[in-house]
Amino acid sequence: MNKPKAKPFLKWAGGKTQLLEIITSNFPYKNQDEFIYVEPFVGSGAVLFWVLNNYQNIKKAIINDINLDLINAYKIIKKNVEDLIFILEKWQNEYYSLEHDQEDKKKYFYEKRDLFNQRKSNQIKHTALFIFLNKTCFNGLYRVNKNNLFNVPIGSYRKPIICDKNNLRLVSNSLKKVEIIHGDFEKTLRYAENKSLFYLDPPYKPLNKTSNFNSYADQKFNDTEQIRLKKFCDKLDQLGCKWILSNSDVREANSENIFFDDLYKKYQIHRVLARRNINSNGLKRGLLNELLITNNRK
Repeated sequence: MNKPKAKPFLKWAGGKTQLLEIITSNFPYKNQDEFIYVEPFVGSGAVLFWVLNNYQNIKKAIINDINLDLINAYKIIKKNVEDLIFILEKWQNEYYSLEHDQEDKKKYFYEKRDLFNQRKSNQIKHTALFIFLNKTCFNGLYRVNKNNLFNVPIGSYRKPIICDKNNLRLVSNSLKKVEIIHGDFEKTLRYAENKSLFYLDPPYKPLNKTSNFNSYADQKFNDTEQIRLKKFCDKLDQLGCKWILSNSDVREANSENIFFDDLYKKYQIHRVLARRNINSNGLKRGLLNELLITNNRK
């Protein structure tokens, strides 16, 4: 029987679970190799947990994100997982008890959302609110308005798993070997060494004006930021680091849009199929190309 392994504790727009095989097939290191692993945009950490589960000799892992709520969640799970489980289990039982009363269920959700947006709770309770909302809101989206207020409505899940205590404990144990930092992605440059591997999964460039789902922080990740990220990748390349980057394939929506093809023309650009599930129009969901860009010259 296979031993259970840590997996993402959040639902996350653009999570990389479905692309793990193709992403990790581009890794330059083998399972027994020693290297430093860095994720400047950690998100739900699908690739991070795959690395921690499959590389026993990893020297160090560093994760970063601009989303402070997300980073605090990683820190709380690492250090205070049992206190977190106690709160989430209580809220899960309360939420399930409202299964047959939709109005009370909505009231419960929006009270928790208001409490989250007040930001007056201690960090453990605030992380519990963050996870509760992630599990019960529409499509697990994390979206904030210009005032940094979470504004995603309630989802339609009947009995979502709000407290996956077994996985939370596995995640907590895995994170013991991970350094967790918060800030701009360039903050991770100090971890660049000859045997470092950076996996970069930034907010995606929208395919069109109506497909912008990257507002998960109060700062927008626009084209200027995409260009700054490419220059960051150039620095990593000059320092001898290996890196892999994911992004949207804007050329698929407009064959004349060669933004990424031109920006990363000196590197290896792969187009891979991924399923897009987050669209209010079901006809616009399905398989689309995404980009996987790497400086690993095999």
